[in-house]
Amino acid sequence: MLIVKLGGGAGMDIAACVADIATLWHEGRRMVILHGGADETSELGEQLGHPPQFVESVSGMRSRYTDRRTLELLAMACAGRRNVTLVEALQQAGVQAVGLAGVDGAVLRGPRKTAITVVEDGRRRVIRDDLSGKVTEVNTHLLHLLLAGGYLPVLCPPALSTEGQAINIDGDRAAAAVASALKAETLVLLTDVPGLLRDRDDPATLVERLSVTEVDEAMSLAGGGMRKKLLGAQEAIHGGVRRAGLALGRGPEPIRRALAGGGTWIEAVSDHTSTSNSDSRHSAAPLAAVAAREEQHA
Repeated sequence: MLIVKLGGGAGMDIAACVADIATLWHEGRRMVILHGGADETSELGEQLGHPPQFVESVSGMRSRYTDRRTLELLAMACAGRRNVTLVEALQQAGVQAVGLAGVDGAVLRGPRKTAITVVEDGRRRVIRDDLSGKVTEVNTHLLHLLLAGGYLPVLCPPALSTEGQAINIDGDRAAAAVASALKAETLVLLTDVPGLLRDRDDPATLVERLSVTEVDEAMSLAGGGMRKKLLGAQEAIHGGVRRAGLALGRGPEPIRRALAGGGTWIEAVSDHTSTSNSDSRHSAAPLAAVAAREEQHA
């Protein structure tokens, strides 16, 4: 079983991803697709007079503040335009894709955050009206029914809270939850960068491999967006997934290229020793340059 998360950034090549998904599907590869829609949600908010607001947690994670209007915009952008467009493209490629928001059949479910502590101008503030949460339950019965019937599930936010309320979720961590629940062997997180880079402007500084024990160090040094992807990969490994990759979502055959080892791969068991490997592309340490470069681009 393969789980693929398509990033929501403008730098993704969705046509290339769809073509690769279709080829793998026709070859008999069982998979579930998840996608976000961050840029489209922000763009729609700007157009409709409700621009996005972002907050930073005490741990340095950056996330979208989600009030009710933002949640409606998220549903329009993700479950509406992007999901339908993606399913349409897959259908044109001969794939019987079925689009589902997390609320549909409670396929993605979890508790809503009752309060989040954020940092603004160096001071902490508690927000209690944010409509976001974390996926802790996956309706695997529904997904197995679709897969057994020859359908490709294409999932997106919003999810359903345990109280029955639509909530925003992080797509990378949701993909990790799906991968764990379905006992997938591999999770691929496609994004608009080649993977974890020491120097964000230099693809040659790619960190090709991390053991799961090295992820905490990498997260403490990487920027907010990459931290969430690393966290998602780590959660997938802890949930029983054998390997999780962060790879570039554009160019020919982006998924096959990732599966062949492209990008940054996190593994449950690693046979490399990062501190003794002289090839900086394979080693996780030192990662201080990642922090410096990510801060410049935050």
